[in-house]
Amino acid sequence: MEYGQFCPIAKATEILGEKWTILIIRELLMGGSRFNELQHGLSLISPTILSRRLDTLVEYGLIVKKKIPGQRGFEYIPTESCRDLLPVIRALADWGMCWARSNLNEKDYDVELLMLYLKRSIVTTKLIGNETVIHFHFTDIKRYPLWWIVVQGDEMDLCVNDPGKHVDVWFTTSVKTMVDIWMGDTTYRQAIRNGLLKLVGNPALVHNVTDWMRNSEYADLPAATRI
Repeated sequence: MEYGQFCPIAKATEILGEKWTILIIRELLMGGSRFNELQHGLSLISPTILSRRLDTLVEYGLIVKKKIPGQRGFEYIPTESCRDLLPVIRALADWGMCWARSNLNEKDYDVELLMLYLKRSIVTTKLIGNETVIHFHFTDIKRYPLWWIVVQGDEMDLCVNDPGKHVDVWFTTSVKTMVDIWMGDTTYRQAIRNGLLKLVGNPALVHNVTDWMRNSEYADLPAATRI
């Protein structure tokens, strides 16, 4: 895609303007480095399109593709030019929180993306002991309604099959309610009071959930008022 213009916005858009590219960069800057990790954060992307977009980013020097030592597959490492896009991504998020969040519809509540974000939001130093198991039961979906996050030290695993471990905290809710909490549109206390969330388990974790599970860094941004 070429615009035939010397404008730097046009030249940047030639690289970044294809569908999925900005979201792939979002995932790379949030810590995703392997193909399957990137797919988890972009559940509707096809493997073929993801491969093409990654190859394009390699071609333009935004990422480096490296063989994983002793394993099959590759990892994708952001370069300086990719990391310099972080303020751009944050500015887009700010704009989206203010001006686009009212456009959310039912199909946008992606449980895979939610669970990936919740995993990334856990503050491991605020948990108790070396291992913590967090269980989610989403009552509004039939495909993958049960999820576990297993935290061992600084390592975290996201599971859709029962890991067979003692659960410390149980969340029973809908995907939408959990998204609304994470996005700052409601709170744990409000959701519990309104019967939209059941949160049980270790009292030290249940009563201090906001200490060890952060909301989105954009949760405090208010939606813009349309006149």
